[in-house]
Amino acid sequence: LISVVDVVIREADRVSGLVLNWSPVSMANLHIDPLAIRSKLVIDATGHDCEICRLVTEKVGGKLRTTTGKIIGEKSMWAEVAEKKVPENTKEVYPGLIVAGMAATAVFGSPRMGPIFGGMLLSGKKAAKLAIELLKKG
Repeated sequence: LISVVDVVIREADRVSGLVLNWSPVSMANLHIDPLAIRSKLVIDATGHDCEICRLVTEKVGGKLRTTTGKIIGEKSMWAEVAEKKVPENTKEVYPGLIVAGMAATAVFGSPRMGPIFGGMLLSGKKAAKLAIELLKKG
């Protein structure tokens, strides 16, 4: 397994990649340098933990495009509302960073979902379309 341990930040405070390390390295507390990978865009689809958005707010001090500028945290389960909100909340939340799926739910403070996955599929589709649009813009 691989863990995201940091983000790469470049010009204009833009997310420009990820810093990765092998999970066993972190678990064993070994001092092995991580790998940095560059990208034009990052999609946080890490689920309820919204790990990449969390790194941006905690390590970078970045303000997300939410009402608070921070991760709001998911609300209790309400599948019908969540089905609509997951795709709605799929968007660029920080320069170079798109949030999708349950990560979007946690970032924007929407209800979590039950065993219904239509919203998740629509969120992934929307994230892909948004990524293509942003990459075409440059």
